[in-house]
Amino acid sequence: MKKVIEFLKKEAVLTAALLLAIISSFVVKPDKEYIEYVDLRTLAILFSLMCVMAGLQGLGVFKRIAGGLLNSVKSERKIVLILVMLCFFFSMLITNDVALITFVPFTFTTLEMLGADKYKKLVIPVVVLQTIAANLGSMLTPLGNPQNLYLYGKMETDFGSFVMIMLPYTVVSLVLVVVSAFIFTRGKAKQAETETVTETGAETATRDGSNRMTLTEMFQKTNNRYHMLLVLYLLLFIVALMTVVRVLPYEIMFFITLILVLIADRKTILKVDWSLLLTFVGFFVFIGNMGRVPAFSEALSKVITGRETWTAIVSSQVISNVPAALLLSGFTSDLKALVIGTNLGGLGTLIASMASLISYKLAAARKDIKMGKYLGFFTVMNVVFLCVLAVLYVILS
Repeated sequence: MKKVIEFLKKEAVLTAALLLAIISSFVVKPDKEYIEYVDLRTLAILFSLMCVMAGLQGLGVFKRIAGGLLNSVKSERKIVLILVMLCFFFSMLITNDVALITFVPFTFTTLEMLGADKYKKLVIPVVVLQTIAANLGSMLTPLGNPQNLYLYGKMETDFGSFVMIMLPYTVVSLVLVVVSAFIFTRGKAKQAETETVTETGAETATRDGSNRMTLTEMFQKTNNRYHMLLVLYLLLFIVALMTVVRVLPYEIMFFITLILVLIADRKTILKVDWSLLLTFVGFFVFIGNMGRVPAFSEALSKVITGRETWTAIVSSQVISNVPAALLLSGFTSDLKALVIGTNLGGLGTLIASMASLISYKLAAARKDIKMGKYLGFFTVMNVVFLCVLAVLYVILS
């Protein structure tokens, strides 16, 4: 029973999605139309991108890049800017979730190198700004987050046109993030001696005079495997990108990714966020069923029509922006407004974007961070950013 409760707490959104799907199946009995509910293209692209990002993350690619950027930086302000900008720009391609999973733990290590006083002063502002930066940077591209990928597929627009929808908000967000980083930092800092390459057992072993040839060969073998996997995942990312822009059919991309990953690096399959994929399936079934109930469909359509963006922003505060995008998309044709609403709606409450929970959990796992202070600062900053971008939306619309 305890394990069940822990699962429900950990996978609350998945549980809600499956419950809604099951309940709605009593209203609309399962039939052949159920198959048409599920957007296989979105699920296939999500799966492939998750495999690629999990593989690259496992190779330490993103941390190597971050370490290289930080290696010669001496200014506290520049260090903070780099840590925050890594989340902002990388999230456009590797998703906001992966950006935070990769760079927030890296941030703890980097700030600790600056000394206890600097760490205590900077850790909460920096992690909160990283979270905001990841959520705002990811809104520019279809690859940035799950709701963008899903809505982009339904809109059937080209990549450039999609980017232009969120470009003004992204530019203003970048300015806000940079200004915020300047406000919370000042002065010089001791150079952070960040390790750009993690030492492997083979590298350590070669320092021993004995068995040098054998260990050198071991290292070379490890190094060759690293480069082989790096090339593989970069190629698979290009394949996924070709599918996103509709150059390659998603069926081909899916089978290429699945087969090559199983052959070359099968443990990566276990790192895929299967709960997110099942959450999508649950909401697809629920939305499909409720769309076949005239009374519900007409009532929700009337509520949403003409207020898509604001409805998406408000609903995201309660159910998170990915479920909001899935739910509302079934009852309106103004998907551009939903793109704006669900992206801006990622700001605000802690659950407005599921990515925000990642950095929260990472911070909560550390005993040196006061989570009450973290949550207060997080909420204030998110509300400020949301208000500014909401005003921009009013001006642009």
